Amino acid sequence: MVYEPPTHRVERSLRATTGAKIVVGIDEVGRGAWAGPVTVCAAVTGLRRPPAGLTDSKLLSPKKRTALAQELETWVTSYALGHASPEEIDALGMTAALRLAATRALDGLPVRPDAVILDGKHDYLGEPWKVRTVIKGDQSCVAVAAASVIAKVRRDTLMAELGAAHADFRFGDNAGYPSPVHRAALTELGPTPYHRLSWAYLDGLPRWRHLKRVRSVPGPADAEDSGQLGFDF
Repeated sequence: MVYEPPTHRVERSLRATTGAKIVVGIDEVGRGAWAGPVTVCAAVTGLRRPPAGLTDSKLLSPKKRTALAQELETWVTSYALGHASPEEIDALGMTAALRLAATRALDGLPVRPDAVILDGKHDYLGEPWKVRTVIKGDQSCVAVAAASVIAKVRRDTLMAELGAAHADFRFGDNAGYPSPVHRAALTELGPTPYHRLSWAYLDGLPRWRHLKRVRSVPGPADAEDSGQLGFDF
């Protein structure tokens, strides 16, 4: 399937309507994983023509995605990554963890953006940032697409490194997301130190269910927003 390449349309609109000079695109990866952090990338691209083939990271093969990420890291004006750990996700819930990771990414930029383009329909960032949410922004907006690719490749690399001591889980292949191999390893061995222990998958593990944690910070349930899955997949 051929996809329309991303454009600077939303960024130009933000510049025109808000007076923003520096606009950053934000995307996340790892929201629905059972293990590992949730990772957010903030990317500033300006209005230059993007590298050929740029699109949502999920639409690219691993080989193309890796090569494109290497190109993007030198092409973007600036970028930064922020992570929220499994322990922070368990304690805060996914929405607050995303805000924490995004804030860390934004704080890591060399300059403070005037406006943010956030992938999706939910503004998990909020004040004091000027935020424009864009559904499928990782396909349609250059800065968000760049953030999508960089975040995916960097988190996949991190998960492969974390999984080196837990070979049965094959984190290098599944990046902590549900898979038959991941499920089998959990059933036999139980969670690793990198697993999210408040996640619904533990309900399907009678042997390990006693490890499940209750979120320590009260607030609305966000299982649907997080995309977390149990064993019914």
